Amino acid sequence: MIAMRLPRYYDDLEKYLLPGKVLVILGPRQVGKTTLVTGFLQGSAYRYRLETGEDVHIRQLFQSDDIRRLREFARGYDLVAIDEAQRIPNAGQGLKLLVDHIPDLKVIATGSSSFELAGQVGEPLTGRKTTLVLYPLAQLELLQQYNRFDARQKMEEMMILGSYPEILVTPGRREKIRLLHELSGSYMFKDILELERVKGAGVLLDLLRLLAFQIGNEVSHHELGKQLGIDSKTVGRYLDLFEKAFILFKLRGFSRNLRKEITRKSKYYFYDTGLRNAVIANFNPLDMRNDTGMLWENFLMIERLKKRAYHQIYGNPYFWRTWSQQEVDLIEEREGNLYAYEFKWKDRKAGPPREFADAYPRAEFSVVSPDNYLDFIS
Repeated sequence: MIAMRLPRYYDDLEKYLLPGKVLVILGPRQVGKTTLVTGFLQGSAYRYRLETGEDVHIRQLFQSDDIRRLREFARGYDLVAIDEAQRIPNAGQGLKLLVDHIPDLKVIATGSSSFELAGQVGEPLTGRKTTLVLYPLAQLELLQQYNRFDARQKMEEMMILGSYPEILVTPGRREKIRLLHELSGSYMFKDILELERVKGAGVLLDLLRLLAFQIGNEVSHHELGKQLGIDSKTVGRYLDLFEKAFILFKLRGFSRNLRKEITRKSKYYFYDTGLRNAVIANFNPLDMRNDTGMLWENFLMIERLKKRAYHQIYGNPYFWRTWSQQEVDLIEEREGNLYAYEFKWKDRKAGPPREFADAYPRAEFSVVSPDNYLDFIS
């Protein structure tokens, strides 16, 4: 049973608070950004001010470019934190003025939509920000509090119900599913619907349903558009919005040597498998599903993404596939080396595809199964 206080990798934000820089914390809605910042502030010795971008007065202040008013706002505080900063138009300019004109002030800004907040803070805060992305809870975070046996016991539940903090701490399967349905409805699209020209949540949800059944397969914008009755450019725009709103993660094809390698299409994975299952309304146990292999691939892909982010493993992720259907689920290109991973739920002794081994004989190849997955993601 998971305790109410969930361990987060960034619990100690102190080491990320640097002089002259804004600490920007991005991530999906409901992932725990506000809880993270509030917990840190309450346990610190800082004299702090925590405000929200949903407050009209805060929006007016940060849009004003009035250095005098910003000084008055921050006077007497060591640290200023702005939650939901994506709600403030041109937030970056106001944050820049704070760090430029009050050198000893520490500043934190959180945002749920990367496209809006990154767009607003990116240019004004060039060289003046440290960016962290907070994801749904990772199994490597569970291992800060639980041993490997206990973390492993949560694997199936996390594959089916996902790893949003509220879902994990909510008692009762029925209530967890209710919350997931609520989260996967229009609330999931709130940022997109508010900030972009999108006709409505209906077509977005239809597109997500189609993608939920194509995990592990390359996606054709043209085919998706035909099924939805929209053009391929619109499909591409919506997919881009899903990425920027932390709903979907895109993986591109890898090629270096072979003409027969597939590189033009991409694969898409959900940042949370619980949301994926809510979109298709299937919360059956793993032994009653015909998509367990898809879920396993999605689960490992995102858990590995969290590990790369949290452990600062810098490398480019890809998939590899040929027109003759030989494939490798994940390729990581790191420091000039290739690391290939095949995700297997049952067939745990697979070797590398022959064409891949011939083309990339120096690449390291591993099979990731339920037996050894914790080493891969933690």
